[in-house]
Amino acid sequence: MILYMLRLGSLGFGGPIALVGYMHRDLVEDRKWISAADYKEGLALAQLAPGPLAAQLGIYMGYVHYHVVGATLAGLAFVMPSFLMVLALGWAYVRFGGLPWMQAVFYGVGAAVIGIIAMSAKKLTAKSIGKDKLLWAIYLLLAGVTVVTESEVAWLFIAAGVLVWLLRAPPKWFSKGGLYAIGLPHLAAAPAVFGTLDMSLLTQIGIFFTKAGAFVFGSGLAIVPFLYGGVVTEHHWLTDKQFVDAVAVAMITPGPVVITVGFIGYLIAGLPGATVAALGTFIPCYLFTVIPAPYFKKYGKLPGVLAFVDGITAAAIGAITGSVIVIARRSIIDIPTALIALVTVALLWKFKKLQEPIVIASAAIIGLIVFSLRTP
Repeated sequence: MILYMLRLGSLGFGGPIALVGYMHRDLVEDRKWISAADYKEGLALAQLAPGPLAAQLGIYMGYVHYHVVGATLAGLAFVMPSFLMVLALGWAYVRFGGLPWMQAVFYGVGAAVIGIIAMSAKKLTAKSIGKDKLLWAIYLLLAGVTVVTESEVAWLFIAAGVLVWLLRAPPKWFSKGGLYAIGLPHLAAAPAVFGTLDMSLLTQIGIFFTKAGAFVFGSGLAIVPFLYGGVVTEHHWLTDKQFVDAVAVAMITPGPVVITVGFIGYLIAGLPGATVAALGTFIPCYLFTVIPAPYFKKYGKLPGVLAFVDGITAAAIGAITGSVIVIARRSIIDIPTALIALVTVALLWKFKKLQEPIVIASAAIIGLIVFSLRTP
């Protein structure tokens, strides 16, 4: 499992949507290390909790058979390769005064990523939704909401789970006022108190990125608006251009998209800043996965819990599918990028064993060539 997570963290392009698809394909279908039920539980838990989706699911995959030790080692193995890559890119960025080639690479890679995540969303939909009309209704609703709002509405995931639970395995009695979300609005406001204190830069970085990891729901690029508001607008740690370059780094490196926090932290305060930013972002998602995991494992086979998980899973995959369209709007900007995305889909559809890193490398080369021809 450690070796698999190291490989996924080193070669897994496409962001959270693709990464959760790879885990299903590799761990559930091909290697059969993880049961479909355990995978669904992990995906549901990852959607319920704030923080990066793919990292939480990877941590849960390690927890399934090896508990806290497995969760810890799987999480480290998954995050560490991409963290080291963004550190290297951060050093080069500072040393050579920016990386203009990133725009050219992202031009091609961003379009190919759309094809990869579209195929991942298709496979997840076929495997998890099937022909169930109720789950299809939830799936389509969440896909539509995600496209319209360009964000993932956390309470709708919970509402979907509760709906399926009440319709398919209704409890005999309800505890009055038992179904509501608690704490987050108050918790989200609490860290603002620290803003009035005179703190060192590293402490400010730690508090800000812990807030990002603990209070931002949604996968991958959902955290970007929150980061922009704090890093550029509030603290003025980076310029607009530097922040855009940081997002590009997230998209052209494998592993979790949220690892861009390491690049941002490096630009702010070097290696210590990168380390503090990454720890602040990922420790909350680790705790939000490991602490409730035993209860998911213990009670996960109860009819009510199974129904609840089915509802959340349908909502999660619907949101994932909707986010494909949202990201496509930003990455497919002209005819060449549209062609790259369509060819990627066609190749992955035709050649089931085609490795995604090959597609990404080819798209990067094409992007460099086309972008250089278009730029005077």
